This record gives sequence, C-alpha cells and structure tokens, in this order.
Amino acid sequence: MARIRTVYRCTECGAANPQWVGRCPSCEAWNSLVEEVESPRPSAAGELAGFPAADRPVRITDLDGLDGSPRPTGIGELDRVLGGGLVPGSVTLLGGEPGIGKSTLLLEALANQARGGARALYISAEESKQQVRNRAERLDALVPNLWLTTDTVLPNIVAAIGELTPELVVVDSIQTIVDPELGSAPGSVVQVRECTHRLVREAKQRGIAILLVGHVTKDGALAGPRVLEHVVDTVLSFEGERHHALRLLRAVKHRFGSTNELGLFEMTDAGLVGLPDPSGLFLADRRDGIAGSVVVPTVEGQRPLLVEVQALVAPSPLAVPRRSAQGFDQGRLSLLLAVLEQRAGLSFAGTDVYVSAVGGVRLAEPGSDLAVCLALASSLTGHAVAADVVACGEIGLGGELRQAAQTPRRLAEAARLGFKHAIVPASATNGVTGIHVERARTLSEALVLAGIYRSRP
Repeated sequence: MARIRTVYRCTECGAANPQWVGRCPSCEAWNSLVEEVESPRPSAAGELAGFPAADRPVRITDLDGLDGSPRPTGIGELDRVLGGGLVPGSVTLLGGEPGIGKSTLLLEALANQARGGARALYISAEESKQQVRNRAERLDALVPNLWLTTDTVLPNIVAAIGELTPELVVVDSIQTIVDPELGSAPGSVVQVRECTHRLVREAKQRGIAILLVGHVTKDGALAGPRVLEHVVDTVLSFEGERHHALRLLRAVKHRFGSTNELGLFEMTDAGLVGLPDPSGLFLADRRDGIAGSVVVPTVEGQRPLLVEVQALVAPSPLAVPRRSAQGFDQGRLSLLLAVLEQRAGLSFAGTDVYVSAVGGVRLAEPGSDLAVCLALASSLTGHAVAADVVACGEIGLGGELRQAAQTPRRLAEAARLGFKHAIVPASATNGVTGIHVERARTLSEALVLAGIYRSRP
C-alpha cells in the first residue's frame, strides 16, 4: 500500500518541511508554509522507466529554426508583448484581478486562431458552456473551429487535447483543475503545481501552445506556489483600474523575447480594443490653464506615451498632513517633496499633497520626476504651466537634473501631438526637430523655465 505522509510546503519556493514553522528555511519567507498530503502517484514509476523516442537527444544543427517561430494571435497589442505571437510548444501564464478582462482577451485570441483555420480549445473550468457562448456572441467570436469544454478533471482534459489535437489551448483557470490521483483539494499547492507540470509536458510533446489563467492575491501577485511561474515559459500581467477603460498588458517573464514591451487596450461593450496610439486617450479630457497639471513624455518598453500628471496641494486641518499618490510611488513622492523644500525653497508643511497619473497609468520610471515636481510647485504657487509644455528628467538628491533614457523618442512623440516646448536636463541628447527644447541643470532653473518662478531663488 502506498504510504501517505503530510508535509508543509512553501508557497513561494516550493520547498517541503516535515513540520510547520513561521519562516521558510529555504527562502526565508514568512507564513508561507501550507499543509499538504503527499502520496506516490501510481504512474510515477512507469513515467521514469524510459523516455519516448521524440525526447531522444538530437544534433542541434538538425533542428529547423522555423519550427519555433511565433504564430500571431491576431491581436496586435498581445502580439507586441509576446514578440510576434505564441511559440508552438510554449506555456503562457496570464494573471490579473477578477473582472479585468482575462477571459475576454483569451476568447478573442482563440476566435482569431479559429478563423485562420487552426483548431482552438477553450477549457472553461469556472463558467458554464452557456455563459461562455453568450460572451462569445457579444464578442463576435462564434467560430465553428472553436471548441469548448467545462471539464475540471486533468485526465479528461488531457484526453480531450489528444482527441482534438488543437494548435492553441486555453485553461481558465489553473487553480480549478484537479488530478484525482493526488488526493488534494482543488487550488492547493500540490494540485496547482502537478497539474501545471502535466500540461507543460503535453505542450512540449505535442507542440501546441497552452495559455493558463492564474488567480491573483490581494497584493496583485499570482496565487499559488512560486514554482508555477518558474515552470512556464511566459508570465503575463493584465492590469488596469476597474473604473477606467484602460487595460495594460505586461510580460513579467518571457523566454522568447523582451519583457519591456507594453500592450494597451480599451475595454468596450464589444470587448477589448487595441490602442496603437494611446496618448490621445490620456490627454483627451485635459483642461488648459489649470495649476498643478504637467504632461510628461514617458517610455514603456519601446513605446513613447504622453501622460498628464496632476498635483493638488491644499491646507490641511490634520496634525499629520496627507500624502497620497495614485499611479506614482509613494516613497518617491516623499523624496521629491524633500528635494523641493531643501533645494528649491518651497514649503509643503501643513498641506495635504495629492499626486495622480491620469488614465490609470502607473509612472514607475524616474524620468517622470521633473514633471511631478513642476506639478507640485505649480499647485502650491497657483502658477499654471503652459499647455504646450512637456517635461521629463530624473531629479537627484542635490536638486540636479539627470537625463532620462530615450529622450529623443519622447520629444518626437510630444512634437507629433502638437507640443511646442520641452524642459529637459542640460545633458539630454540633441537632435529633436519640431519642438523647442529648453535645458536646465537644476530643479530651480526648471521652475524658472516653467514660469513658476520669475527669477532663480
């Protein structure tokens, strides 16, 4: 009889421990050990006895490089992030908050593949067939070559893949798939890990692309064991504010290309629509002549974006004034406020400070520092920055301005959208036409150029 034992496995690194402890001995993560029941799989010995002929060693020069070429999904923004499309034999994990549009995005990708003549299989383990059918009708994704099953049992799913032999498979979601041989509850660490390993093996052996949907925790991280991210080829993050139509797709891990690309979508009644030119959406409702508003040309991957930064400084009745940032790092905001006070002579004592990146975008790069400082100073003094001005640059602790990466590309995008002036660090690259570039060495000089100071303090 197979011996069953209980172990405590870390959800971060997957290491096993014979008893529960507060801190994982392997990765030192706190409160990450969960109990699971282990029992030897009956088929394990048979699987290890040998390997199929397809897995035998071959000369690397005998392999055809075209077999690993990505196949476009038909969704331009998704293909941009994936570096051209899905690679046969790859496994991609897509994570995002509930209701953000993961199922909608993947159903559209499946429908596009089916229209192109490929067989596509959608395994909906969370919704009924009628629910998926209603969504497909709304998205105009009712395609005969798109197959659907709602089975949650792993052996049945593997059998369906073997019978249908599709080119693309979507599993929505991996946390609901269960292998009866494991004896654990669906969604447990051992179930998620072992089911993912089995699907990865199927993808590699059959040369099909598999997309897995993963749940996320309250902090936005992928739920389940950390080994789930290690075993797949690509990890995608689908982000966005629930009350905004904008959706952002990023690659956290990608074995077949860059992780610097960004895909942008707009959620509409007819599904997700790609935004090849998103700057117009971000600036569509901007009002001119308002103090505390500055436009920053930022770069996400290889894509330049123009984003409006808004700041509001108001008297505070509280003993400890508020410091709030939306779409911008809270710690970075505190640092910039300190630089403004010490290096530019602006006092924010006794005031509440609010900073927001309009449109649901998150400004993570330091090149947005100058725009945030100008917006804060503008709101504090009541002097509005001209509507045709953009600003970009990193700010050091000494109040000096440092150039941001790919400045010419940022300014070229600003010129294309009709901006006439740009405030940049003195060391920024030359060679931009169509926009008047004004250079500053320090934050104080930039405040003068923006019209916030009449003369250098």
